[in-house]
Amino acid sequence: MAPSPAGPSAAQPGNEGWAAVVVNYNAGRHLAECVRSLRADDSAGPVDVVVVDNGSTDDSLAPIERQQLARVVHAPGNVGYARGANLGIAATRASVVAVLNPDVVVERGAGRAMLAALQRDSRLGAVGPRIVDAHGVHYPSAREVPSLATSAAHAVFSMPWPHNPWTRRYRQEHLDPDAPRRADWLSGAAVWLRRDALDDVGGWDERFFMFLEDVDLCTRLRAHGWFVAYEPAAQVMHIEGVSRRRHPVRTIVDHHRAAYRFARLHWTGPKRLFLPVAAVVLTLRAGALVVVGTVRRLRAH
Repeated sequence: MAPSPAGPSAAQPGNEGWAAVVVNYNAGRHLAECVRSLRADDSAGPVDVVVVDNGSTDDSLAPIERQQLARVVHAPGNVGYARGANLGIAATRASVVAVLNPDVVVERGAGRAMLAALQRDSRLGAVGPRIVDAHGVHYPSAREVPSLATSAAHAVFSMPWPHNPWTRRYRQEHLDPDAPRRADWLSGAAVWLRRDALDDVGGWDERFFMFLEDVDLCTRLRAHGWFVAYEPAAQVMHIEGVSRRRHPVRTIVDHHRAAYRFARLHWTGPKRLFLPVAAVVLTLRAGALVVVGTVRRLRAH
């Protein structure tokens, strides 16, 4: 997606409806549930649903194509979440495009709440809903980009002390989940985006295969003068990790590689001097998580 000369004063979302892009990879039955929930939410008018399939080998696309629930874009293999999102966005024309994981169920009324938030503020580039898990437990999806000290403390203490103050601050767990607010970044599991803002920053950065592409996108939006906000009037349920549970080690490694890539791209000035330290800490943390996860799986069997 090429950058657009339009800036934060660009036009408001119109009445032509909105689009939703679902990036799928072996999500099984969850994909059809996601698409049906999008179609059932007619609160903001018709929605143009596009499924981008990243070379799935299961039957997740079968009901979509058989029942013509959505348009399907076939990616040239498993190209990752960011590139999949860009492919889907390019296939739509709406001024507002939601990008969602395939294991998300959208509650009725979410579309109206998201479009209303974008209409209230012409400088709002991205807005995220309240996300809950399958049990209805709130997931802290709107977070801060942590300082160097908070990043280090979170990396070190989040495993042995999950509710430490640095992790709680980074996850913004001390803030009221019922109150709308601005945020540094939003979970890419479900995010509504203004097309003008996406064009302004050149879309999702395809160098991020999986993980932190949402942090990167929101960081670039804010750098270009757009705002990012959390709107709890909209709610979605996210059954996290459906596509990646089969590859737990690769998931851990990819997550920490993405964290280092983000630091390398966005840390500036004296902060860059700490990149070698970040590489060591992230490598050690990834190794520890792999060991802990392997031991737990062996004990479970």
